[in-house]
Order: sequence, then structure tokens, then C-alpha cells
Amino acid sequence: MISIRHKKDCCGCNACVQRCPKQCITMREDEEGFLYPFVDQSLCIDCGLCERVCPVLRQGEARKPLQVYAAKNPNEEVRMSSSSGGVFTALAERVLDAGGVVFGVRFDENWGVVHDYVDNKKDLVAFRGSKYVQSNVGTCFQKAESFLKEGRRVLFSGTPCQIAGLRLFLKKEYDNLLTVDLVCHGVPSPKVWRVYLEETIARQCEKNSVFSHSIVERKSLIKGILFRNKRLGWKKYSFSLTLSTTEGSGAKNTVFLSDVLTKNIFLQGFLHDLYLRPSCHACPSKCFKSGSDLTIADYWGIERYYKDFDDDRGTSLVLVNTSKGEDFYLQLPVDGFETSYAEALSGNRSMEHSVAVPKYRDEFWKLFHRDGTVAIENICKKMCPGMFRRGLFWGKRIVKKCIKIVVR
Repeated sequence: MISIRHKKDCCGCNACVQRCPKQCITMREDEEGFLYPFVDQSLCIDCGLCERVCPVLRQGEARKPLQVYAAKNPNEEVRMSSSSGGVFTALAERVLDAGGVVFGVRFDENWGVVHDYVDNKKDLVAFRGSKYVQSNVGTCFQKAESFLKEGRRVLFSGTPCQIAGLRLFLKKEYDNLLTVDLVCHGVPSPKVWRVYLEETIARQCEKNSVFSHSIVERKSLIKGILFRNKRLGWKKYSFSLTLSTTEGSGAKNTVFLSDVLTKNIFLQGFLHDLYLRPSCHACPSKCFKSGSDLTIADYWGIERYYKDFDDDRGTSLVLVNTSKGEDFYLQLPVDGFETSYAEALSGNRSMEHSVAVPKYRDEFWKLFHRDGTVAIENICKKMCPGMFRRGLFWGKRIVKKCIKIVVR
């Protein structure tokens, strides 16, 4: 029977819930907004199936990729609307062309983040682009298993721990399954995301009477969210939010809000690890232990090695982990070339290392739960300055070293 004594020992993949034969496990949200399994012991038959599909209890073997590639989707429209080089869309389209289904992450009607599947290219756009919130897997492992048993080709994408959970859930290899995970820094709290979104819209409503709706109606004003808008380039991406409403006269009012990476409070809190899931600080799936066929990411640092290939519109890093993944990738219509693992690792340390628990994590949650009176913007501004000062300190040291070198 699944029993979570320490929250770092659960990654929230939902595998145990979906495998339980008595349906006696449910996921409940804790005070930080993360989902954890709860067992109804009156129904549990102690079969142990839940423990057998847990990616924390049954971790895979660490490994290295077979090949490493830098790649771009030749369709510029797709690449510009993707977080990096648009390789995920190329993978998904090939599966869909073969009559298969693709599982990925989208926003729900309340702008929460959930796993879902599509079977046509028109709906694929919902999966494009990063969503920096932990997704709710729901019953997608069960749905994927059903498609696989029908003989349909399935592409399942997710975080490494989700892919590890899926593979344990399935219990066997399927030739018609392609698993794709991503280089994961960590997953932020869905609760913090909800509150951040509510506060951001409320501020806009206060500034503009046109958008003065009730709290219930406010999320209906949102027409689009991008965590990685490339209007200023791939490396200096922005968070963007589009609000729109129609007046009684039929006139439409639209407001486009955009914050560059370094100015957006939610992204800064995420990148400073203030509200990641506890298991992210002791990730059970680092070093490619998920068993995925392919791993994709941004090829951060490519300008250091292949300057001519970098146009600041996004380059994907593709790590081929299995022969199945290699066969699939080599048939994609993408622009790219093989690179080295060392070069890829230099800009993506999260492939091998979990992020440390930040000094201010406990203080963040203490302020967050203080009667809801402290805005997330104010909390993050309080938590991040010290970190910025450290960056300034090291920046000054580097400058001083450079000056000494020049003087010599």
C-alpha cells in the first residue's frame, strides 16, 4: 500500500491511482497545491500493485544517450510558436500521419495545466509551448494503454517522472509506443499559478474599468497565455497574457500584457526554485532513468559551439536514448546535426542534477499562507533580491578578473 511519509518521495505521476484494482486511491491537493495519493484502507486489499508502479520506489538505471542532436523545425511559423526549435511538433505530426494519437500538456478551461490527447493536427497547437506548472495526468496512462492494445501508434510526452510512471504502469514494452520526456528543471505549484493568475487579472481590472468582472468571470477574459513568447528572442523570452472582452456595443477591448523573463514574478520565483514540488529536489528520474525513447529540450549554449546555427529563434536539443527513438528521429523532416553529450550537458545541467532546496523556500510558504494578505509579487520580490545580489557579486568578480588580465 502506498504510504507517503515524506513528500519528497512522491512525484505525483498518478500511476498508483490508475493501477489500483479496487479504485481505493485518490489524489488530494496539499497546502502547497500539489497532489498526493490518499488510500481508503477499508477498500484496500494490499495487493501491492500501487507500489510496483511507483517511479520513486522502482527507479530505473542511470544511462547516457546514444546520440545527441541540435535541430530546428523548417516551418518557421511552428518554430516561432514553440518554446525551442519545434521538434515536438515534427514528432507529433509523424505519429498523427500514421493514424496514431499524441499525449501532451494543455491548458484547461480555467487555465490550469492537464494532460490530454489529440488525434488530429488541428488540435496539436494546444500542446505547443512550455507550461511551467505541474500537469494533472488524470487517467491518461489508462487511455494510452487502451490505444496501444488496439494497435494504434501512441506518442506520450511528459516530464521524466511521468514517463517513468507510465512505463511501470504499462508493465511491458509496446512496439507502437514512443515515449518523449524533457529536460526538467522542476515543476512549480499549481496553487501558486492559480493565485498568481488571479492577482494579475485583478490588478488589470483595477486599472481598466472595461475589465471589471467578478472573480468568477475574470478567467473568462483570458484569451491566451505564453510562458515563452519569443518577441524579444529565444534567449530573452517573455511571459505574455492576452485579455479580451466585448462591450455591449459589440466593440472588442484587448490588452496584451508581457514581461521579459527577468521581470516576470512567476518565472523568477520558478527559476529560483521557491515553489517546486518537494520531489524535484531529489528527482528519481535524473540521468535518463525514465526509460524514454527520446529526450528533448532547449539547446542552451549552442551559440558557444555552433554560432552559425544559432539565429535566436530557438534550437532544440534532442537526446536519442533507444534504437526505437533513433529510427523515429532520423526520419523527421528537421534541420540539424549530431553534437556531443558534453556540449549539451554544459547548458542543461538538469539532465543529471536535481536543484537544491532554496534557502527561502520555507519563508515563501509561510508568507504565502499568511491569511492570503501578501501578494505573490511582494513575496517573490522579498525572496529574490538576495539571489540577485549574489549574481551581481559574482558578476563584479568576473569583471575584476577580466580587468586584471587586460592590465597584465
